[in-house]
Amino acid sequence: MNVNIETVHFTADAKLIDHVNRKVQKLSTFHERIIRADVFLKLDNVAHNIKDKIAEIRIFVPRHNFFVKSSSKSFQESFDCALDSVINQIKKQKEKQAA
Repeated sequence: MNVNIETVHFTADAKLIDHVNRKVQKLSTFHERIIRADVFLKLDNVAHNIKDKIAEIRIFVPRHNFFVKSSSKSFQESFDCALDSVINQIKKQKEKQAA
């Protein structure tokens, strides 16, 4: 699986990149044919003092694409929430294929 992590309006530290990589690699336990995972980490409301952190995950599987977007006050929290949602999408799709 090819993992692509992009940061928008900031530079991510190694700890955050490592966290994202570790978690995304675990997706292969839910679907064995994942081709690519794109993760976008963005800062919202850049002009204001309050900045929400947005995590977007796009998963590419043959004949299916999964996309999730989540925002909160920390990147880890946003990413973990988005990852849980994409895992649920993948599980539902696998159940539909099995039925």
